[in-house]
Amino acid sequence: MVRRLVAGLAAIVLVAEAAVLVLVHIVLGRTTANQSMSIAGSDPEVMSRATYAMGAGMGAFLLLCAVLCALAALRDRPPGRFARVVLIAAAVTHAVLGMLAVGLVGWAAFATLMLILCLLVLILTLYPATARQADGTGPADGGGPAEDAPPPPPFGELKPTSP
Repeated sequence: MVRRLVAGLAAIVLVAEAAVLVLVHIVLGRTTANQSMSIAGSDPEVMSRATYAMGAGMGAFLLLCAVLCALAALRDRPPGRFARVVLIAAAVTHAVLGMLAVGLVGWAAFATLMLILCLLVLILTLYPATARQADGTGPADGGGPAEDAPPPPPFGELKPTSP
């Protein structure tokens, strides 16, 4: 029950964050275009379009993360390998942005980013990663380990060579 709640809440928060970031990038892009700002001779039009593109890219990435969280909540299954990689990338990104935000923006932005980071980490830890074996004896859909299967031999085990 808690897993579904956390995954659903994370999906909602990520959609809201995507909307805010897209809006911020639209404002920054328009400001750059209207002010004809130039950094070291850069074309203001290129800078404005790059800002729009960055906002669209960040928004799309966060919406992808939100969809993956919503799927985990609806199915109540652990995210797959691709979803885990995307969510880990989002968590790392939020951690780095949180470190930058505390110095540049303030503690409120830091706390918001850390809240989202906590939700992402909770999703990754509450849903255990399960591995399926090729012969079907491994755990399937979050089940336990296969019964009556001998443990694998330790790595580098020595075996007697004499008869």
